[in-house]
Amino acid sequence: MNKVFLVGRITKDPELRRTNSGIPFVRFTLAINRRYQNKSGEREADFISCIAWRQTAELLARYITKGSQIGVDGNIQTSSFDDQNGVRQFSTQVVCESIHFLDTRRQSNHDQGGYGQYANNYQSNNQYQDNYNSYQNENKEQKHENPFEDLNPDISNDDLPF
Repeated sequence: MNKVFLVGRITKDPELRRTNSGIPFVRFTLAINRRYQNKSGEREADFISCIAWRQTAELLARYITKGSQIGVDGNIQTSSFDDQNGVRQFSTQVVCESIHFLDTRRQSNHDQGGYGQYANNYQSNNQYQDNYNSYQNENKEQKHENPFEDLNPDISNDDLPF
């Protein structure tokens, strides 16, 4: 199984490009903080190369800017090529299947009409969300016990890996 889930920040504004046959794509780098601090007390980051295709690429280029936090799920793809000197070079990248915008509207650098508004509109029109809402309305009278409702973990921003 080849499946990757990442949460990080875009290192520069995504630039939409097209293949010779017109398919849109965006290559970008995701900065992901490591879980632990180094000996000097600083958090290090890994920089992961990613690529998104078609509508996902168009959405990224339109609504995401440098520093935006996103979630990515996809798979790892490796390739190799011979450079100008005939030396074999290897590359590894994450091919994005879906992107999740994680910044809230006020955290984004966009004014009105930013991706936060778009994402909210998309979510409310999503057929799965509509089905879930219908299910919730039908089952309002049924009370289900939540075994975790008494748990209140103290999680600070320092505990998070990003």
